[in-house]
Amino acid sequence: MAHCPVLLAETMELLDPVPGGVYVDGNLGMGGHSREILRRSAPDGRLIGFDLDADAIAMARRNLTEFGGRVEYIQDNFANSPKRLADLGIDAIDGLLLDLGLSSYQLDSSARGFSFQGKEPLDMRMDKGQDLTAAQILNSASSEELADIFYFYGEERQARRIASFVVQERRKQKIITTDQLVALVARAVPRKFQPRKIHVATKVFQALRIAVNKEMDNLLRILKLGPQMLKNEAKFCVISFHSLEDRLIKRAFQSNPSLSVVTRKPVIAGEDELRLNPRARSAKLRMAKKEVL
Repeated sequence: MAHCPVLLAETMELLDPVPGGVYVDGNLGMGGHSREILRRSAPDGRLIGFDLDADAIAMARRNLTEFGGRVEYIQDNFANSPKRLADLGIDAIDGLLLDLGLSSYQLDSSARGFSFQGKEPLDMRMDKGQDLTAAQILNSASSEELADIFYFYGEERQARRIASFVVQERRKQKIITTDQLVALVARAVPRKFQPRKIHVATKVFQALRIAVNKEMDNLLRILKLGPQMLKNEAKFCVISFHSLEDRLIKRAFQSNPSLSVVTRKPVIAGEDELRLNPRARSAKLRMAKKEVL
């Protein structure tokens, strides 16, 4: 399966993996960034890869099999990485990378409702072992709760109107598939207010995914705890894909006295990468370095 890790060259330039270093990839995915970290940190660099998605862990194992015991695979949220590293006897690391985007597999092939193309169950769980799904939120939350989710997590200006349409629709039938939700959002948002550059349902899908997986809570936690895991002068790189994430990252880096911000402005994909991987268009990379104490 083809996979294009976003901002790969730019990330490696900033992270600068070295032989013998210990690195954490908080969103292992299919292992694209991890492969390059392992290659550059050869022969004895270590990588600890986290992912909530069991399918992603399995694919990364296959894709990184050549690196053998240099890789540790952990099915858990990156927010729990401080404890998991302590369990491994690791006191500090040389670099931490978070790629907050979905993998091409999750969007195109996971059949979990991350994409609004086609017809899939409204699941959206990264960890299939958890109970809460997007369909459960849509069919049980109040109109006010739904509006807050769409507005605060999706920055959707038509949040209240869409929420009202959801409540009306679920009185007739449960909303359980992606095509149902796409059609509902298209009806709810007046044509004059529909975005031109993105799909009309993009922000609603984003908001539901964030709510299901508690993405903002986990991001805030790792932004607070992550710097404590870093050695002096170690790097903390984060790739985000929407403005809500990017603002949190920017503020967290700037407000932490133990960090020195290296990227005053976010690094974005160049024209060559965008031609090969249009999904990189919204990617923003920020990096901070642990101050010498």
